[in-house]
Amino acid sequence: MAASDPADRPAPPAPPRGTIRYWAAARAAAQTAEEPYRAATLAAALDAARERHAGRPEFGRILRACSFLVDGDPVGTRDHATVRLADGGTVEVLPPFAGG
Repeated sequence: MAASDPADRPAPPAPPRGTIRYWAAARAAAQTAEEPYRAATLAAALDAARERHAGRPEFGRILRACSFLVDGDPVGTRDHATVRLADGGTVEVLPPFAGG
């Protein structure tokens, strides 16, 4: 049996595109209110954001303390690698809040 030509196989689908929105201290550390993502999972989107902001150590520190909403749904304690992102979706990055 002959091996199939890789050119005959369809290309894998591109990862979804969406928007990451930063709030409060996360916005200040990122120095932007929002930026695009191109990732299949929350973990991949956050890894890419950490790389983009590698020159801002405060960003990584704040990100570790944040909560996340994906398309309005709280992520909670779920493993970020299991949280799938949708094309046109939104990730909200919420630092801890004080007050009542």
